[in-house]
Amino acid sequence: MTRNAIATLAALAGLALVGGLATVFDRPAHASDNTSGAASYSGPPLSAMATLGKEIFFDPRLSSSGRQSCASCHDPQTAYAPNNDLPVQFGGPDLTSPGIRAVPSLEYMETTPVFSVGPESLFEVEGPPGGPIAAAPTGQSKAVLLAQGAANTVPDGGFFWDGRADTLEEQPTGPLLSPFEMANPSVHSVVEKLKTAPYAKDFAGLFGDHIFDDDGQAMAEASFALARYEIEDPSFHPFSSKYDAYLAGKAKLTADEAEGLKLFEDPKEGNCSSCHLDQVDPEGRPPMFTDFQYEALGVPRNPAIPANADPRFYDLGICGPERHDDFSAQASNCSLFKTPTLRNVATRHAFFHNGVYDNLGDVLHFYVERDTNPERIYPQTAADTVEKLNDVPWQYRGNVDAIDSPLDRHPGQQPALDDHEIDQVIAFLKTLTDGYVPSATEPAGSSKR
Repeated sequence: MTRNAIATLAALAGLALVGGLATVFDRPAHASDNTSGAASYSGPPLSAMATLGKEIFFDPRLSSSGRQSCASCHDPQTAYAPNNDLPVQFGGPDLTSPGIRAVPSLEYMETTPVFSVGPESLFEVEGPPGGPIAAAPTGQSKAVLLAQGAANTVPDGGFFWDGRADTLEEQPTGPLLSPFEMANPSVHSVVEKLKTAPYAKDFAGLFGDHIFDDDGQAMAEASFALARYEIEDPSFHPFSSKYDAYLAGKAKLTADEAEGLKLFEDPKEGNCSSCHLDQVDPEGRPPMFTDFQYEALGVPRNPAIPANADPRFYDLGICGPERHDDFSAQASNCSLFKTPTLRNVATRHAFFHNGVYDNLGDVLHFYVERDTNPERIYPQTAADTVEKLNDVPWQYRGNVDAIDSPLDRHPGQQPALDDHEIDQVIAFLKTLTDGYVPSATEPAGSSKR
């Protein structure tokens, strides 16, 4: 069995060993370790491998500037996302090189499948844990729906906004070598820094005295240690939100939160749960709030990203500029970006791949007004023409979702949600923030959904 397979199985086993959602929610809260900047917890000690991974994660020496670590953009105090409201982060040798995409959170990544393109699943609505899968929608037979799914292939899985890394173990190489992140010129330069790190003896103790003789092997082992840290440390997947407590029968949603959940799930209104799956799976595992698939949404171009000053530049997601393989050469994949988890979404300050919005209100208004009132979403020319889908090249605009509610509307129609309903959905989204502690006067829930 390959190490990648071992890491994936370990991640899944870690969730399975939780023993059900109620036990997940009973985990202790994870406080900040003010001396190291790392997240600490009162659970079992990390393995030697994960402990090494933690050292690497917080080590700024591994960057060309000597001032940027993994934690610089993935701060444990802000759900392993950036701790600022910039749409993109800055890196490079002098920390002045801007990125081209918003930095995603590293939380809840451990069950991400490898990247693939295959038939779309039409049976993602699950019954109760251990129960049957829901009946086929719209009254069509399963054979018909399976045929439709086979004809509608969709990208799925992978890491980064474009899925270019298959596993947690592959993911670290990207930031370490990116010219606008940690900006090392080569794997060899990373290994040279690992050689002189304070934990170099621990590294050699785990992998052998000659580990630094082979740059590729040393880099692979460093990445493996980082993956073990993300898998073993519960702060990367605490499942301690109010919604987790609600699913476990330990909390009751307020009226606005409950209405927001209904709108979130209603296929004719918010329809959010069609991509951001919100139910416990048949094995009793908590929802990840993503289907790991890819969408072209056509969010407006963000002028705050320096690369966008060049009108010829387009971020095409799977089609580049960061990804270069057979998938990136397929026109049907252009302008598609991975659906992120919504866990801890209310703590974020940069939304969508280009960080064009800094608050949930604007995000939801985009979804419900993109097609009914595009003049509220996109810039207008001097001739009062709306530049709709202005960050998607003409030849790829057919990839943009115009089928699924609320993106199936037309000018003049009412948006799928009004302002009050948007506020209710936001109230629900705030229940996905980890670290929930019920108040003494708050009524407890009585049953799982």
